[in-house]
Amino acid sequence: MSGDHRKLRVFQEADLLVVDVYRISRGFPPQERFGLQSQIRRAAVSTVCNIVEGSARESQREYLNFLNIATGSAAEAEYLLPLAVRLGFLDAEKGEQLARRYSGLSSALRAMMRALAKPAQA
Repeated sequence: MSGDHRKLRVFQEADLLVVDVYRISRGFPPQERFGLQSQIRRAAVSTVCNIVEGSARESQREYLNFLNIATGSAAEAEYLLPLAVRLGFLDAEKGEQLARRYSGLSSALRAMMRALAKPAQA
């Protein structure tokens, strides 16, 4: 739909976030390798990949569906990061900062979906 996903601000932010999530989750305890660490990373990767995949779709309906999935994955990461803080796996400041960034990304994705769903003006 949009052509080059790399030009989208939502893609750029999601791309930066996924790298940051991988970096900060390296310090999780080994027993969380297949638990919370994996879940946070999957949510981060899902967010950015759904933006990319939606951008490659031909129809607006498909594009909006993938952006909706990306929004859900961003919301999941937004929840899981403070959970990791509460469990003592992440530094509070870093975890809350990333959660706020995911909240902003979710808002931007919802705004983008609203704009795309508006009827074309004649």
